[in-house]
Amino acid sequence: MTGKKEKASEKREKRLQEISLLRTIPYSDHQRWWSEETIAVVTGANRGIGFEIAKQLAGHGLTVILTSRDTSVGIEAAKVLQEGGFNVDVHQLDILHEESISEFTKWIKEKYDGVDILVNNAGVNYNLVSGNSMEYAKQMIETNYFGTKNMIKAMIPLMRPSAAGARIVNVSSRLGKLNGRRSRIEDEALREKLSNLETLSEEQIDNMVSTFLQQVEADTWQSGGWPQKFTDYAVSKLAVNLYSMLMAKQLSERPEGEKIYINCYCPGWVRTAMTSWSGNVSAEHAADTGVWLALLPNEAVTGKLFAERRELKV
Repeated sequence: MTGKKEKASEKREKRLQEISLLRTIPYSDHQRWWSEETIAVVTGANRGIGFEIAKQLAGHGLTVILTSRDTSVGIEAAKVLQEGGFNVDVHQLDILHEESISEFTKWIKEKYDGVDILVNNAGVNYNLVSGNSMEYAKQMIETNYFGTKNMIKAMIPLMRPSAAGARIVNVSSRLGKLNGRRSRIEDEALREKLSNLETLSEEQIDNMVSTFLQQVEADTWQSGGWPQKFTDYAVSKLAVNLYSMLMAKQLSERPEGEKIYINCYCPGWVRTAMTSWSGNVSAEHAADTGVWLALLPNEAVTGKLFAERRELKV
């Protein structure tokens, strides 16, 4: 077992080194579809992965809107980037509250007349390392799934037409897989239903998380066929991954020049406050795939889940 862990660690470290090298290669002029007029919104960007995504996008010359649930914390985070010469604006946003989303949407429409990139980074995880309490399952689902979904719905009408297409990137997890090694949905009928993209619907995804929360309330979730590790987090991220696949299918029907590409990615176990700094990946590395997906040049990649710039199967 130790040998397997060492090999996995070596493999991950080698891939991180490869990504570090890739990040040193600048985008060519013909790859750069963006400019300082390109507007990127990053939610939950006052610290951790979100802050690093905002920093890297701004470093590529985009205008970044840093959002934070806490206004004063967001202003301080934006100030750090502004003092570094980055073009960063800031606004309060709590994705749990529709009025906050509505106010943000109105502000960005009036000030910027739309957006080009949305990075849904805001999220929560209350179970660390070995814990698997369901105490905060409802808040986990409401934030990670419904909050993300509500942001997508609010921002799609504001996404500006372009030849390169607008981009939505959802920070998710490889734990949100139907048939994952550590996060398998044991209910075969449910797994088959959710894996059929031709018939998948928003109602089915909502029903899945509703059933899960009902079983949590009744304390029967352990026999419900749900993942047995990081259960509520895994279910919330599975919902995000499935909804992204569903939206990718719907958005692909838009005409050329009005395309919106939506993808998810797993940043890994990151050294941030969310993991009590116990992770094995830096925020800088964790942000890379999200930034890469946001800036993909002229490639119609959509409805996928990635980790370390590689596609994973949901």
